[in-house]
Amino acid sequence: MDKFKRFVTAHNKRDVMRLAWDRVGELLACNDSVCIEVREKTRTDDQNAKLHAMLGDIAKQKTFNGRKLSIDQWKMVFVSGHKIATGEQAEMAIGLEGEVINLRESTAKMSVRRLASLIEYVDAWAADNGVVFKQRGDGCTKT
Repeated sequence: MDKFKRFVTAHNKRDVMRLAWDRVGELLACNDSVCIEVREKTRTDDQNAKLHAMLGDIAKQKTFNGRKLSIDQWKMVFVSGHKIATGEQAEMAIGLEGEVINLRESTAKMSVRRLASLIEYVDAWAADNGVVFKQRGDGCTKT
């Protein structure tokens, strides 16, 4: 096993750190050094499903600048807008063919908290723009 990954909570931190200590010792027996990364937990599968269900409903019901957009295009619009709405700066660059591109953040790498904020942002926009959500976020349609 080359990778050790555990989710740490206030209740299990001592046990997880003990396991990590043991694993580091095993890896150092075979390697000169190892890397330890501690970071906030990234988005959940349920959050991802909910976001995509919401974007799917928006794509079916709304246009942007007079045209229909795909789910992925709507995702780009919302991630970019969310970044500005949360006080950050958009990163723009000139692409390989001279086009302007938005170097947006990845939703797959967002923390649980950051993606929850994005979902709230999408939900608020949808409420202001008359979107009716028909999906629960788990791939199932409401009945």
